[in-house]
Amino acid sequence: MKINNKHYQTIWVKKENPKIIQAIDQRLLPFEFKIVDLKTVDDVYFAIQNMVVRGAPLIGVTAAFGIYLALLNSDNSKSNDKYILEVAKMLGSARPTAVNLNYAVARQMNALKKAHSWNEKVRVALETAKRILREEKEYCRQIGLHGLTLIEKICEKKSHQTVNILTHCNAGWLACIDYGTAMAPIYFAFDKGIKVHVWVDETRPRNQGARLTTWELGHHGVPFTLITDNTGGHLMQQGLVDLVIVGSDRTSIKGNVANKIGTYLKALSAKDNKIPFYVALPASSIDWELQNNCDQIQIEQRDAEEVMFVEGFRENKIEKVRICPENTNIANFGFDVTPARLITGLITDRGICKAEREDILKLFPEYN
Repeated sequence: MKINNKHYQTIWVKKENPKIIQAIDQRLLPFEFKIVDLKTVDDVYFAIQNMVVRGAPLIGVTAAFGIYLALLNSDNSKSNDKYILEVAKMLGSARPTAVNLNYAVARQMNALKKAHSWNEKVRVALETAKRILREEKEYCRQIGLHGLTLIEKICEKKSHQTVNILTHCNAGWLACIDYGTAMAPIYFAFDKGIKVHVWVDETRPRNQGARLTTWELGHHGVPFTLITDNTGGHLMQQGLVDLVIVGSDRTSIKGNVANKIGTYLKALSAKDNKIPFYVALPASSIDWELQNNCDQIQIEQRDAEEVMFVEGFRENKIEKVRICPENTNIANFGFDVTPARLITGLITDRGICKAEREDILKLFPEYN
């Protein structure tokens, strides 16, 4: 993605100083573009938990760099297995729903088993984090190419009129280092000259759609319209949505999908109106050990203040305002689970499949 004609990823190793990991502070967008320095594992934990970085693939990569920084700032006496396990456990607790977090930490732990000296551990941890970053970028590129075929078919069916796509939350390059998951096919279609228009859910309570997806699409030049979260069903009834594409924080081997709260309602509306509903995700977002029902997916419950207050931009500064009585009881569930029966298909880095065990394993036979 280019911001003011300069290419950015959402996270990278600082060129002048490899002891510093840099990331875009997503809490401030779209009002302020700021790069933060992550120097310690505590910095990484804070960034993940407080949504400086957010989005399942990005969270995973950030955690992988967290292992590297933990080792880098320790010494030989502290870089033993017990210390690394403690760091891994701490990072894994930062955002429990996104499986990419534990996937990346597990990759680091396995890689470090082959390293012995402190210097070797630091080197291996950095190399592994960089490798995961490169892989996630390529996964998203492939998702974009596979998802493009769906948009092309709809475009042909509509005699090359505009394809209207509804998405939820932010599953673009900000969430995924580059390209994105749900957004990648849209970018590929737009760059190919296909007329696309995106209905962008605001995505309460953090408003990732209103603040992040609109910012992304605007910089890329893709036409979009911002809507309230409850508008999607009406648009589908009126025939104004051709396709729904969302991301995933954790997908079970049976095709059940945990994603940002509100995704389930969009899937119900799409099913009722016979609109294709696809989930775009890399292999790292599939929980290969999760065999059974939706209720096994841990749903993160976040701070009540996210619901009680709304952030906005006024007189050149970000302000928070309370929108309910001060003593209001609040439930803030971060995610919901969409059953596989409501999902038309999964757009993965290896192709498109049905949201069912047998079809998923055809693309990923090594997990059978």
